Amino acid sequence: MRRARCVVLEAIGDPVAVREVEVDPPVPEPGGLVASVEYGGVCGTDVHLQAGRLPIPVPLVLGHEGVGRVEVLGEGSDRDALGAPLSVGDPITWASSIACGTCFFCRDAQEPTLCERRRIYGITRPLGVAPHLTGSWAEKIQLEPGTTVVRLDDRLRAEAVIALGCAGPTVVHGLLHVMPVRPGESVVVQGAGPVGLAAAMYAHLAGARPVVVIGAPAARLELAGQLGIGEERFDIDRLDADERLERVQALTWGRGADVVVECTGVPAAVSEALELARPGGRVLVLGQYTDHGATPLNPHLITRKQLRVLGSWAFSAGHYVEYVLTLPQLAARFSVERLITMFPLERAQDALDAARGGAVGKAVLVP
Repeated sequence: MRRARCVVLEAIGDPVAVREVEVDPPVPEPGGLVASVEYGGVCGTDVHLQAGRLPIPVPLVLGHEGVGRVEVLGEGSDRDALGAPLSVGDPITWASSIACGTCFFCRDAQEPTLCERRRIYGITRPLGVAPHLTGSWAEKIQLEPGTTVVRLDDRLRAEAVIALGCAGPTVVHGLLHVMPVRPGESVVVQGAGPVGLAAAMYAHLAGARPVVVIGAPAARLELAGQLGIGEERFDIDRLDADERLERVQALTWGRGADVVVECTGVPAAVSEALELARPGGRVLVLGQYTDHGATPLNPHLITRKQLRVLGSWAFSAGHYVEYVLTLPQLAARFSVERLITMFPLERAQDALDAARGGAVGKAVLVP
């Protein structure tokens, strides 16, 4: 029986630990495959999972972002989501969730991101229930039938794929589908983490101008500047809310932004977004993935300014494929690989702490 090392959250609030478990079953079921993991991304959601802000089964192999290579193919797994042939050794990436396809939201509402029975790697599949290795913070991962697998173009480096992790497809869903940005529009992005930086990059690709990033810490904003992300970057530790509004209005002829994209996860940012948007503008709420509580806001602004305020939740398999297809443009323009700080599996808790404190652009585990 083959064995592999993995990072396990044994109990909510505990530090993560490296364990060795069996690859079970050793032969994938039809439609599935086993992949060796090259990189496992550390997401802000992983920080929330450890803190108990989302209901999860424990013990759990963490990691819902991954890039790797095909190791064993199950029967009928010889093609990827785009129809390209798959062979042992091929570089691949995979969507983090599998929608059921039959619930009201999948079938009738056609919103698989809201699937009532969505299965998510590294979040909903506990260790101890076969297959055991269903998180990407491991040397190997067992991908079940129904997983959206994409073979990577040989010219697309694995580091570029993992640099934005699930932030990339989350933004594809929000900014390409829920609230598309038009060329020439002014866009303010609240948040300088992976989701915020991805939103700013996609706004650039859409032809938005100016693109303004508001966030912290200063090191992330400095890196964003080096990569050409945002014409302007405002540090929330140096400018208060009134100063931020004044700066945005100065850049937008006194009107405010055409589009404001909230990517912080901080409830108070939503009320500030209403202030930053121009009359007739649009606000997209992307960052409230876990419940940090209520926040005061002035609904009069929504009415008086005729704002359109929409939310966007996670992403579907199709959004993930679209993300991979747009990555060459992002990677060519922004050198996204520079966002990465790599950690070995043994330092997974350090990687979580770095992500929690915003000390890195994107923490990535290397099995």
